[in-house]
Formats: sequence, structure tokens, C-alpha cells
Amino acid sequence: MTDKTLAVFENFNIRRHYDEKQEKWYFSVVDIIAALIDQPDYQAARNYWKVLKNRLKNEGGFQSVTNCNQLKMQASDGKFYNTDAADIETIFRLVQSVPSPKAEPIKLWLAKVGYERVQEMADPEKSLNRARQNWKKYGRSEKWIQQRMTGQETRNKLTDYWKEHDVKEGEELAILTNIIHKEWSDLSVNEHKKLKGLKTQNLRDHMSEAELIFTALAELSTRQIAETENAKGIKENKKAGITGGRIAKKARLELEHKTGKSVVSGNNFLLRDKKK
Repeated sequence: MTDKTLAVFENFNIRRHYDEKQEKWYFSVVDIIAALIDQPDYQAARNYWKVLKNRLKNEGGFQSVTNCNQLKMQASDGKFYNTDAADIETIFRLVQSVPSPKAEPIKLWLAKVGYERVQEMADPEKSLNRARQNWKKYGRSEKWIQQRMTGQETRNKLTDYWKEHDVKEGEELAILTNIIHKEWSDLSVNEHKKLKGLKTQNLRDHMSEAELIFTALAELSTRQIAETENAKGIKENKKAGITGGRIAKKARLELEHKTGKSVVSGNNFLLRDKKK
């Protein structure tokens, strides 16, 4: 995946944060628990972690495991919430406390993720190549992969603009992203995910080529309008997002009129991903 705040273990998205000062990854504990107990229902994983945390505290000797950092991480509804997160060393200890056949595979995966980050810092191209290899493994076409990567570059340029013009990372970026998406597609990000039957999966990884193209058009238009107007802060960038999204919507409606086919689709790659 090109989204560095997410990593994938089997069919589970694991939220993560890289601390540049400490040069270490922090992973969402609940996401790790969900993978360990092989439970896509994150409420079940949260309940499991709550019980486990209390048990470890009562037993003593596991203070480093239960004293997790609270980091803002994006949930499936697109909003950011304080989430228990821990570094790789702490996660290793936590994994040992959960009886699961996934324990050893997760340990190996965590070690690999940490090593890959070091490689990517030295050579960012490795990150792009790894993403391309993963998509190929899951059966995506070369054309789809190219569009996905082009769209990500368009996305990165837009978020870079926002960060440099007084838009706060986290919730404000999510609000603007949702505005643009709803304008062009008539669905919020969360509604689009529900249409596709997605939960924690990255929406863009399950878009059709057409959906990727119109998302990129909306975000490209938004950035160019924002740059022209020198939009600053969330209020001014909201206006640019609405206008940019509507430009893509107009193009979408025209295409749908000509073809008689809806661009916005409920199709996903879940079954194909699972077979791999």
C-alpha cells in the first residue's frame, strides 16, 4: 500500500505511525489483536483487549505492555480517535499473551515491517516497488496499478498543499477529503465503503479504474483552484474542494449519460484478495 499509515497483515489493515524522532513504528493494539484472534469485528477485538489489559495489570509484571501510547488514528468512519498504540518491542510482548496460531506469523511480519522502513528511508523507490508488487500479487492489472499510483501522486500533492496552507493534519484533512469525494460521487467516503462492503480496507485499493480517475480529477481540480486562489485554512479550502469536486461530478454525469453506466460502483477486490 502507498498509504504509510497502514500496513497489511493477511486480510487485516494495521494502522501505524512512524515517530521520526525515535525512529520507530507504533502500531494500533486493537488492530493487532483483531489479526491475532482472526476477528474482522473490531468491537470484538476492542472487548478482547479491554479484558486482556485488565488481566495483565492484575497479574503484574506487564506494565510496559498495558501502558500504551494514545495516538490519533483514523477509524473506518474517516474520523480520528485516540487509540492505544505500542512499539514493536511492546507488541512482541503482547503477542506472547494471546494464544493464537497467528502469533509467530505476526512476529515475523512486524520484524519485516521494521526492516522495510529502514530500507524505504534510504531509498523511497523501494516503497513504490513494494506497493506495485503487492497489487500484482492480488491480481490487479498493470493499467489499474498505474492509475492507482498516478492517483496517489495527485493525492500527495493536494495534501502537501493543505499542510503548507494552515490545514491541520488528521481530522481537517479527513473533512476536506470527504467534501471532495461527496461532491464528485454523491457519496461520503464512508457511504462509498459501505456500498463496496468494505470495513477497514482502503477504499482506493478497491476502486475501479474509472473511480480512481474521477477521484484524481476532483483532487487535481481542487489543488489547482486552491493554488490559484491561494486558499488558506479549512474554510477557504472547503470552497476549493466543493468547486473541484463539482468539476469532476459534471464530467462523471456526462460520461454516465453517454454510456448508460454508473461510474460509482459497489464492486470490490475482496474475494480476489482473500484467495491470495
